[in-house]
Amino acid sequence: MPAEHYVLTLSCPDKQGIVHAVSSYLFMTGCNIEDSQQFGDQDTGLFFMRVAFSAEASVSVDKLRASFSAVGDTFRMDWQIHRAKDRMRILLMVSKYGHCLNDLLFRSRTGALPVEIAGVVSNHADFRDLVGSYDLPFHHIPVAKDGKALAEQQVLDLVEAEQVELVVLARYMQILSDHFCKQLSGRIINIHHSFLPSFKGAKPYHQAHARGVKLIGATAHYVTADLDEGPIIEQEVRRVSHAVTPDQLVAIGRDVECQALARAVAWHSSRRVLPNGQRTVVFA
Repeated sequence: MPAEHYVLTLSCPDKQGIVHAVSSYLFMTGCNIEDSQQFGDQDTGLFFMRVAFSAEASVSVDKLRASFSAVGDTFRMDWQIHRAKDRMRILLMVSKYGHCLNDLLFRSRTGALPVEIAGVVSNHADFRDLVGSYDLPFHHIPVAKDGKALAEQQVLDLVEAEQVELVVLARYMQILSDHFCKQLSGRIINIHHSFLPSFKGAKPYHQAHARGVKLIGATAHYVTADLDEGPIIEQEVRRVSHAVTPDQLVAIGRDVECQALARAVAWHSSRRVLPNGQRTVVFA
């Protein structure tokens, strides 16, 4: 029978013997290591590892998790084992700017982004037809002036009902509550232009043009209660000249936003991003 493929990720206090213990465990259970990456952070004293391996079809993921727990306990690991073929279920959220939404939908449809999109949530109805063209559920959840808590609870209920593992804010233009952020800690990614905090408020690209910027950027990061200050996953930049107009800056900015967000989602969904305090370890 063909072998099953798995991904093991772990973090723990750094000490001697971790790699040996993991590789020995995989050898003793008849598994074959296909790729291994590790990093020891001298600042935090933590060790991070991602191992892609194969096992005989008779070895289930439940058996692997049960037998690896002894290794995890010995080294005080925060660890997970997943089947490589299981696509992560994600929920997209958008408002009135659809470039990131359209990009993620297209990448998913063509197989460039290995995820399963459970649906799209929006506080506006503008992209109902676009989402429908991909045969995906569209959930219109308006956010009334005094109804933010109700709207957020509807999203949380949807996440639970659809077994969503990752929420992606594809230009969802609402400030989220501390409660919402904590409920989805480590499971929600946002994209924004890297001009923050230099160019806050309306028309940031126009503000940047007025200051003569030479770099256009975008940052994909995990969402926390601190607005736009969550751990960074990926960034993208593009050099521009004095001849670029504000509208051209907007177009360039949209392009780099799409690229940074798509990579962040791809890396997270393939279990390549590990939290490291206010930072991330990305085994790209």
